[in-house]
Amino acid sequence: MTSTPVSRPDEVRRYNRSSLLRLLHVGGPVTRARLATELGLNRSTIKTLVDGLAEAGVVEERVPRPGRGAGRPSLLVLPQPQAAVVLAVDIQVEHVAIALVGLGGLILGRNSWNLHRRTREPGEVITHVLESTSLLAADLDLTPVACGISVPGVVRRADGRVHEAPNLRWSDVALGSRMSGALDVPVVVGNDAELGALAEYLRGTARGTSDLVFVSADIGVGGGVIAQGAPLRGASGFLGELGHMIVHPGGRPCYCGNIGCWETEIGESALRTALSLPATSPRGAIIVELRELGADPVASVKVLGEFAEWLTLGLVNVVNLFGPEQVVLGDLFAALPPVILEQVSDEVRKRSMVSRAVGGVRIGKSSLGADVKLLGAAEAAFEGVLDSV
Repeated sequence: MTSTPVSRPDEVRRYNRSSLLRLLHVGGPVTRARLATELGLNRSTIKTLVDGLAEAGVVEERVPRPGRGAGRPSLLVLPQPQAAVVLAVDIQVEHVAIALVGLGGLILGRNSWNLHRRTREPGEVITHVLESTSLLAADLDLTPVACGISVPGVVRRADGRVHEAPNLRWSDVALGSRMSGALDVPVVVGNDAELGALAEYLRGTARGTSDLVFVSADIGVGGGVIAQGAPLRGASGFLGELGHMIVHPGGRPCYCGNIGCWETEIGESALRTALSLPATSPRGAIIVELRELGADPVASVKVLGEFAEWLTLGLVNVVNLFGPEQVVLGDLFAALPPVILEQVSDEVRKRSMVSRAVGGVRIGKSSLGADVKLLGAAEAAFEGVLDSV
């Protein structure tokens, strides 16, 4: 007969403390009574935890703003943003953004700059990130305790090595170890769409959803999957290359070496072609054209009908494969005219066997805008921090 291991009291306290912090970090201000209900703990335990965190400066209690309700209002427990600060880095093909993000998900300060072909070399990007971080941290008098980095490529989660980021022309870059060595803090590197999915799950359109797929269109097309409340990463973290699902065997060549990848039919280049824009048109021109087109539903369907069909085809495959409750569309997809999003949503619900079986999958656009991957990088960094604050 084997005995069941019993957790030591200090382990239980640490677990309860980190659980309470996670709830405050994601959910925001809440009363002690609500904490007790959410965590399944008695009020005396909650009092001990909150008092200890308040004494350490990690949380504070505050009287809520006056409302119409009668009686004495309950104090709200709030996370203190500067009690734990992480560095978030979003490396895109044409742009880099950094931010210092505090406990509770508050962006305390940020900086960004454009990338050009000559400044995309890994060493150049890393140096600029480190210099910009040093200036931002000094200006705000804050020191990050961890770092999360979003990259548009295939990333090995264990050590943050970028196996390949084709649109950046990066290959086999030890990004995680180089950044952690320079910053002297833990560094988590993730695929941009995976981190976008994490942000949408915790703070965006899919909040409260256990199973979701985030699909985004930058220069390429990527995807991130949350299954039963946890990121689905695959072997060594190599998962989410939805853009390289082959949907059109007789279609266009893809840089990956295959023919007819989904990315070739719905990526930035394909969208530019559908809109009859010159190949050199910047992304801003695409977004402006999409917004103007959105004012005319008939013209939207006429211009983007074929594009919408390829988007639908791929999403039907994605829904059948992963069975999500929700699909969130980000980046350029979030700028598609409403009539196109409605048409695609209706078709996916009708044509996906899994969607029909569960009564329909929700398809919506990202609510976090351009910050989605930056916030996802911050949340990846906070995963380890909340256990040690």
